[in-house]
Amino acid sequence: MLFKVLKRALALLGLATAAYAAPATVAPTTAAHPALWEVTDSDTTIYLFGTIHLLPDNYNWRTPTIDKAISSSESLYVETIVDPKNPQPLVMAMRTLGYSNGLPPIADRVDPAKRPLLEAAIAKSGIPRAYFDKMETWAAAFNLLGVQYKGIGLDGENGPEQILRQAFGAAGKPVGQLETNAEQLGFFDTLPESAQRSLLEGAIEPAKSATIDFDQMLRGWANGDVGVIAQTFNHDLAETPALRETLLDRRNANWTRWIEQRMAQPGVVFLAVGAGHLAGSDSVQSKLERDGYRVRRIQ
Repeated sequence: MLFKVLKRALALLGLATAAYAAPATVAPTTAAHPALWEVTDSDTTIYLFGTIHLLPDNYNWRTPTIDKAISSSESLYVETIVDPKNPQPLVMAMRTLGYSNGLPPIADRVDPAKRPLLEAAIAKSGIPRAYFDKMETWAAAFNLLGVQYKGIGLDGENGPEQILRQAFGAAGKPVGQLETNAEQLGFFDTLPESAQRSLLEGAIEPAKSATIDFDQMLRGWANGDVGVIAQTFNHDLAETPALRETLLDRRNANWTRWIEQRMAQPGVVFLAVGAGHLAGSDSVQSKLERDGYRVRRIQ
């Protein structure tokens, strides 16, 4: 099910529209213990925290270990900065990449049997119907995923990245990004049209189905079970090599190089990226260990 793979990518790989992420029926809990690692040498520490980009209300994932890492870190880096108070970079990137002339009507890009679901989702979006005919298929899917996830009670303000950015900002510590909004959207813009249409069909599926799809994933994240994350996400990507190369392998390699370059400078950094990048045999940690770096799981 390619559309499930792509929606997991939004939740666990954290591409720029990750204001829209995984729905779940998992009850809020004070016992969540998501995974945390540290990469160290004689004068540098980089904490690696795997995130899920949007959570239910009152979901408590802050633990003493995570809080200690936050307080000791001098700066925060996230995949990309999506700032509700300054949406212009994302808006401009979406305007540049997400719209084209000469596209087929949006209704022609889904199975005829699913067109009523499409029209219902568009009506709920509040976006004029004519705009969707001009959107790239992936961009239409992102807008409709937002409607789907809002409908089941999820809020982007609950995502760990947003909370981390607020914590570092309040402490006067700098926040940086590994990729620009345009770079992240560009990964989806280069996907084959067939993959984009699968994402669109996933974005209009009934909310109940979407919720069931992600229960296991969220439970794995909350329990710090990297094996579950690898099984529910990375295994699916293995069935679509081009998608894995675009969304996972290339970015893992880029970020490994970034970490290795940063390790040459003294200091303490907190790095928060989608949990899918920190699971499986080709995870960022595995690449670092193969290059001789000391990586230790501390939660």
